[in-house]
Amino acid sequence: MLAPIGEEIWTAEGPEVEVAGFHYPLRMAVIRLGGGSLFIWSPVALDEGLREDVAALGTVRFLVAPNSLHHLYLAEWKSAFPEAEIWGPARLAAKRKDLTFDGILEDAPPAAWEGEIDQVLVTGNLITDEAVFFHEKSGTVIFTDLLQHFPPGWFSGWRALIAKLDLMTGDEPHVPRKFRRAFIRRRAAREALRRVLAWPASQVLMAHGAPVRTGARAFLERAFRWLF
Repeated sequence: MLAPIGEEIWTAEGPEVEVAGFHYPLRMAVIRLGGGSLFIWSPVALDEGLREDVAALGTVRFLVAPNSLHHLYLAEWKSAFPEAEIWGPARLAAKRKDLTFDGILEDAPPAAWEGEIDQVLVTGNLITDEAVFFHEKSGTVIFTDLLQHFPPGWFSGWRALIAKLDLMTGDEPHVPRKFRRAFIRRRAAREALRRVLAWPASQVLMAHGAPVRTGARAFLERAFRWLF
């Protein structure tokens, strides 16, 4: 179930989730840090096969919810790996008071993964704050909902029209229009994205869409040109 996409980084697909009648495919990532501890980004539904595959890679230490929308499976992962720490943005911690957060994602990596994974917290958006990560060893930039790309035919009927207008479908991933309009503090967003654009990206991973495996830096510049 785990597919390697670079040095010390793997992805796994999860069952679709439905939001307002729209079905979204899900993707998570596993990064093995020095010493064998695992950083689980945006965990998907956990079954026995995935649990065994992940456990075979190392010790699950961090369960990371990158924004306030990707949190549905934190509790079941915590149950399966009780020694793991839950991390997420402050807005998610306020939303999920049923969970105990061991750390809050801020605008710089904590000491726990500093030097291996960099991060930027993109704020000022009415929908959600999103932590964007950069895995240095594989050159992977990791977005969650700020970039999306659905294949042709994924949606049908009126949903296909809305998805097209929202830039969820097209020739390459885009920032959906709903997220663009939701930025009420664009200066803060520009400052965050300048840091992202400075990373030496080799590929771009996202929760809803196939990874961009070539021309990553040029792609990111195109994707966020509207913001500048």
